[in-house]
Amino acid sequence: MFENPATISSNSPHLRKSGSKSVFVDPGVNGNLSEMGDLKGSSSPLHITTMVPSPIFLWRFKVVLFLFWALCCCKIGWDSVMRMSIDLRDLFLYEAFLYYNPLLLVTMMVWLWGVNLWVFSQGSVNYAKVFDLDHNHLTHREMWKCSMWMTIIVPTSMTAYLYLYSHGEVSLAASQPVLLYIAFALVLIFPFDIFYLSSRYFLLRTLWRIAFPLQPITFPDFFLADILTSMVKVFSDLERSVCRMVHRQVATIAWFEADAVCGSHQIAIPLVLVFPYICRLLQCLRQYKDTKEKSSLLNALKYSTAVPVIFLSALKYHVMPESWTSFYRPLWLFSS
Repeated sequence: MFENPATISSNSPHLRKSGSKSVFVDPGVNGNLSEMGDLKGSSSPLHITTMVPSPIFLWRFKVVLFLFWALCCCKIGWDSVMRMSIDLRDLFLYEAFLYYNPLLLVTMMVWLWGVNLWVFSQGSVNYAKVFDLDHNHLTHREMWKCSMWMTIIVPTSMTAYLYLYSHGEVSLAASQPVLLYIAFALVLIFPFDIFYLSSRYFLLRTLWRIAFPLQPITFPDFFLADILTSMVKVFSDLERSVCRMVHRQVATIAWFEADAVCGSHQIAIPLVLVFPYICRLLQCLRQYKDTKEKSSLLNALKYSTAVPVIFLSALKYHVMPESWTSFYRPLWLFSS
């Protein structure tokens, strides 16, 4: 601080203008001190370092935000249920379960499919080639991202359903599951290049091939068809839910009226339940036609055994109780 300014080297790395911050200058750069005094007029760019949050910090922030959201949903849902009378509570919760259980099960399936892809990648399994996927297929991280959004959207709609109904807004409550189902359908068929367009259309094409097995059967065809046979409960609840929505019986708690239209007696339920097994049966027959392998016929026989079980179960609601107990129930047990 007692040095003569004239003795300060012009190559000093730390130069300070009066009233300004320290500026770092490369010691190897030769220049006049007066020329470097005005940095604004200098042609050399200044590199400004921006502060970017670390990935670990962002992940922890998302976890805290997710836990806060889950706590809010649980609190609002519990308070809404407690506002209802005891005789109404069980009926309403069963109806809410009917609408949201299918989508919650599908959400769990997407989560577990992401786990499968993660295991495949850890084991160096080339699942993209096995499943005949293109290079734009979804990874386990992208599957988990989809399932995370589903995990947020479905319970949020259910919480709004409970809250609005318990506070007397019946019409708004009835619109919640309807809007949710419409949103899922629109996202699935959305024709623009967002929300993983190629993967969505690959799924739709595979479902079309399953419904109409007129071409040689590929691995994705029978693999997805096998998954569908394990989701018959989801399809049954979906059929009931959509039927109630179409007939405007959501949030009415009118079980006798609802069962008269969308009850267990309707023929649509066994048709929905048997559809995946019929598709799998036709796939096995098509595979036998192409390969002449007898194991395909055995598989076809296996899937055909589901047909009498489903239709005998539906017949219970169309015959007299005495006939069911004496004749049809033994047949149902034998076929099962």
